[in-house]
Amino acid sequence: MLSEEERTGTKPPATRPARTRRAGRRQQLLACVTLLAPFTALLIAVFLIPVGYSVYLSLFSQDHEGLGFGGGTTVFTGLRSYLAVLDDPSFRSGFGVIALYCVIFVPVVVVGALALALLLDSGLVRLRRTAQMMLYLPHAVPGIIAAVIWLYLYTPGLSPVIKVFAEADIHIDFLGLHTVLPAIVNIALWSGLGYNMVIFYAALQALPREVIEAARIDGAGGLRTALFVKVPIIRGSVVMVCMFALIGALQLFTEPTLMNQATPMVNSRYTPNMYIYDAAFRRNNYGLASAASVILLVVTCALSYAVTRWAGRRERSPR
Repeated sequence: MLSEEERTGTKPPATRPARTRRAGRRQQLLACVTLLAPFTALLIAVFLIPVGYSVYLSLFSQDHEGLGFGGGTTVFTGLRSYLAVLDDPSFRSGFGVIALYCVIFVPVVVVGALALALLLDSGLVRLRRTAQMMLYLPHAVPGIIAAVIWLYLYTPGLSPVIKVFAEADIHIDFLGLHTVLPAIVNIALWSGLGYNMVIFYAALQALPREVIEAARIDGAGGLRTALFVKVPIIRGSVVMVCMFALIGALQLFTEPTLMNQATPMVNSRYTPNMYIYDAAFRRNNYGLASAASVILLVVTCALSYAVTRWAGRRERSPR
């Protein structure tokens, strides 16, 4: 008696030729390679190669004989540059500045941007599109231009803001010892608040409307809906903004570099990035600068990993 396969002339999926399955896997592999190739090429070109070259430079230094005239010789120093960086008080104090900067900047930018996004999403703001554009506009201004503008507003004798305060018998030195860091935070907030607001607003727009309607039917007001329904759902976006804010804080360079030209309270090694710039282009010590760059990269990766792990644990923990 003929079997089903013999009558129909077909084979079940389990007995298809191995050649067909291999062709399907090759097609999938080709599609994956095609999609990942541009990203992989950019990752290698702009990240892995520079990092590898920095590690290589950090293991060598230029030694000059005599009075230092003439070309130097490149010698292998191993971890000597790393030990010198870690032993430098100015480098360690730079991380102290960054830590204090994060304590001020990160909560303010996250809470402020989230509040603005919730306000726009609530529908209480008229001309919503115009408000979004006006809030995002400072981010479109290059950082160096924004820093120059604010430096003009901070400089005594030039700033109209200081003159207005002086007429009211209020004397404020924005470039003083205890005010220069908040002044830097203010510049970063001016340019970063609108950008992070756009991220939160996009996340809020993706929320299912039926969830919001259900909260309103249950009697939750606008404030309770925002705090106990919307914010928990977009927790992933909040964590992402916090991580971006931390990474941006570790890369702080433009604002304090301009402040360095106007106040002695900001020295040439005020932040880790300024320390790297000073070592490379003022002291011509590329081994030291490379070692400091690698240390900064390790700290940045460690903080990013810690934030993502903490967020993952909070997401998995029972409520």
